[in-house]
Amino acid sequence: MTTDADAIRHWWRTSIIDMSPGKIAFRGHPIQDLIGNVSFPQMIWLMTRGDLPTADQAALLEAALVAGVDHGPQAPSIAAARMAATCGVGLNNAMANGVNMLGDVHGGAGEQCAELYYDIAERMDAGATLADATQNGLDAWRATYGKIISGFGHRFHKPVDPRAPRLMEIVREAAGLGAVGGRYADIGEAVQANLSQKRPIAMNIDGATAVIFCELGFPAPLSRGLFCLSRSVGILSHAWEQMQQGGRNKGPMPPAYLPLYEPTQI
Repeated sequence: MTTDADAIRHWWRTSIIDMSPGKIAFRGHPIQDLIGNVSFPQMIWLMTRGDLPTADQAALLEAALVAGVDHGPQAPSIAAARMAATCGVGLNNAMANGVNMLGDVHGGAGEQCAELYYDIAERMDAGATLADATQNGLDAWRATYGKIISGFGHRFHKPVDPRAPRLMEIVREAAGLGAVGGRYADIGEAVQANLSQKRPIAMNIDGATAVIFCELGFPAPLSRGLFCLSRSVGILSHAWEQMQQGGRNKGPMPPAYLPLYEPTQI
């Protein structure tokens, strides 16, 4: 017979943390054993995956997290956090404002790109060559989402996003050490080559980090969550900087410039 106490305890179920007075354990590891012995990337892996990565896997994850921390005040997430900071809110509120901007268009491209890579891998598992799987995967993507391929092309960095080549170099090094297989690096480069047949198209930060997240076996939706963790560093830094600079109610443009008024056409 289920008691009221059982019903209360069973209301939430988690395999992430075992906490009771005097005890904290994450995925079966006492917190005192983790502190000082586990890096933050390793802790992220443990919390999301349930086990601890190797040092090489953790280093690869860390490289992806470092690469995505910031892209300047013109990025909507950063701009939103800085504007919020001028409105008298706390750092946590400014950060939440910025993170909430990371949607399908700004911040979600890594998840979408990972889905594309996994789709191409499935086509290869079914017997297609890398070239055919890439072309068919891109055709299917365009039929569903349109001509823009998430993870490729950049409005500022043309024809090279400086973050991507370095990340791909690190992936290849990790593959050489046996930390990852290198399959998704091949897929990412095949997609870039396919898209660059007429003119060079940059693999951007989302395309490169998606390679890493797929190589490490993270499900596609976690790519967005991991990017949010990474970009939160930049959001925090900019919100704090704006607080130090001061300013009140700073909107998206200086006060001397007003938006264009367009009368409703009747």
